[in-house]
Amino acid sequence: MAKLLTTEQMAEFASSGCLFFDELIDEQTNKEFLDDIGHTDIDKADSVNDFYKNIKATSSIPRIPAGTPLKEAFPKNSPLDKIFKNEVVEGAITSLVGSNTIVDHQFLHITFPTKYFNQANQRQMSQANHQDSTIDPRSTFDVQLFYFPTEVTKEMGGTRYHPGTHLRIVNEMAIAKYQNILGQKSIVCKPGTIGIFHSGLWHGAGVNFSENIRYMFKVRLQPTEKQELLWDPEKKYQPLPNRALYWTDETKDQTINDILMRSYPWQEADTNRLDKINVVKFWRLLTGHKKMDVDYWLTRIENELY
Repeated sequence: MAKLLTTEQMAEFASSGCLFFDELIDEQTNKEFLDDIGHTDIDKADSVNDFYKNIKATSSIPRIPAGTPLKEAFPKNSPLDKIFKNEVVEGAITSLVGSNTIVDHQFLHITFPTKYFNQANQRQMSQANHQDSTIDPRSTFDVQLFYFPTEVTKEMGGTRYHPGTHLRIVNEMAIAKYQNILGQKSIVCKPGTIGIFHSGLWHGAGVNFSENIRYMFKVRLQPTEKQELLWDPEKKYQPLPNRALYWTDETKDQTINDILMRSYPWQEADTNRLDKINVVKFWRLLTGHKKMDVDYWLTRIENELY
């Protein structure tokens, strides 16, 4: 049975644009996936292109036409079928994009060690910071699910990402000139870790300075239904009442509103307020409470009497 996200997890996603589930997929399934794609500790492929050709020719990773229902996407009992039927994975997907989500695209991202580039006399570079696809002004959002079948160390160039950027709409590589951003993180994880990104989150692959190949399987998923209280089918969620602002009592109890109003190092002092407004608007969409607010950000500017 699918294990739906909690309201706290949904608030984390609304604020940061990402969720992680460490070591979620079991060792046997990780091994089956790696065996299926022909992974070896010391690979004999002469080039990056040869390695990809071998995987495409021999693995069970299917060619999925865009718009295919996720439930029909992967061969039964294949490693990927098992991963997407995991109760936590299924619950997270249902909570964010619904139970009838469709596949936009998939790809097995492989980050190669330096030796492959030396053999081909090519320059080894990180992937530039980007927001996937193109300018996307929709209120509806997609998610990208990342699966890491092996351990990812810092030296392996784990996916670089920037929490809180998912509501800053840009045109894909328009942010590529920003090579380092305050507060950026890189995915360093154990085998079987799952990450889920809002489709607008800024990210990019790092350079692999290790001697091992790094794998990351990605699927982008689209909803086919309104993304409102999908994690709360009984619709029990109620917004918190207004609280005192600025002149306040000290409290150590973290609430949903505190998660939503989290600030990130890259945000400037003034435009940070616009980011908070965007998070409140996003939370309104997710909860269906069109008048809810956090810390009066929207109520203040919606108080129009003329």
